Amino acid sequence: MSEKKCARIFGIVLFLIGFLGFLPGFTTDDLFLGIFKVNSMTNGLHLLTGIIAYIFSHGSQRASQLFFQICGILYGVIAVLGFGYEEFDILGYIANNMADSWLHLFLGLLSLYLGFLYKNVRKTA
Repeated sequence: MSEKKCARIFGIVLFLIGFLGFLPGFTTDDLFLGIFKVNSMTNGLHLLTGIIAYIFSHGSQRASQLFFQICGILYGVIAVLGFGYEEFDILGYIANNMADSWLHLFLGLLSLYLGFLYKNVRKTA
């Protein structure tokens, strides 16, 4: 699968998570799906990241790689800060709990892999 397709999927998923985070049925007591702490800033970050990923996925392969490199660093920093802030909002703005920190670490590492290490090797028969 190409980085462009990965970025498109990444963008759609993040956009949906950001959108659903605003809906009461998916978020109760500031917990998305009862697990992840969210607020308007967090949902907005996911919406924005999703839109950017989707836009970059329609550009060049290099644009998708660049998105994943930047996104990996961003989510990696958010994860590290999240582990430091524990159950408190990061910098007083981004909702956070340990489930968020682990998910952001996973997203950061996945993005860094896709941005720096992933090579699309297609065998043609």
